[in-house]
Amino acid sequence: MTLEVIGAGFGRTGTLSIKMALEQLGFGPCHHMHELLEAPAQLPHWQALAEGKSVDWNAVFEGYRSSIDWPSAHYWRELAAFYPQAKVILSVRPPEKWLASFSATIKPVLEMRSEIPVPHLSATMQMANEIIANQTFGGKLDDEASVLAAYQKRIDDVTSALPADRALVFDVAEGWEPLCNFLGVSVPDNDFPRSNSQAEFWENVKGGGE
Repeated sequence: MTLEVIGAGFGRTGTLSIKMALEQLGFGPCHHMHELLEAPAQLPHWQALAEGKSVDWNAVFEGYRSSIDWPSAHYWRELAAFYPQAKVILSVRPPEKWLASFSATIKPVLEMRSEIPVPHLSATMQMANEIIANQTFGGKLDDEASVLAAYQKRIDDVTSALPADRALVFDVAEGWEPLCNFLGVSVPDNDFPRSNSQAEFWENVKGGGE
């Protein structure tokens, strides 16, 4: 099995909904941050990557057909090169809405990482802090202008690096049609998945610590 779809968008851009959609469309299992919360054996791969070390991507994604969300989205460029046949989904939402959601969810979790009593969850958030807070946002999570500039930079980087037939800029508000057309599959009859509201986010974080 090899990755057929690579997510390049930041967390809080509908990534869990897209995970559910990809799995329904036959591109599952889909790797997401949830995998790390539920499978501790995954963490060493991402800790090594956060430290700048090389990994065997096939080992990291063994059993997966797609990826979305952090931490994998941080390595979209490397993954796109390693899996040249894979298509790339850049999940987006209006910048100010994304910032509000990020600031109410991921940002506070990263800031409390050292206070989390569950070792695996704390270690996961330490890794996430390195790739998100430090490597993506330059350690400036409190600087909204800088954070929004990094958000726009990801969009610019992906769209300039990959041709339109390989990269889809996708807002989950658009529903099934653009995603299915891009992946060459039929549009399902049911509504597009909607998951991981802010309330659900905090329930999932708590669940990862059980």
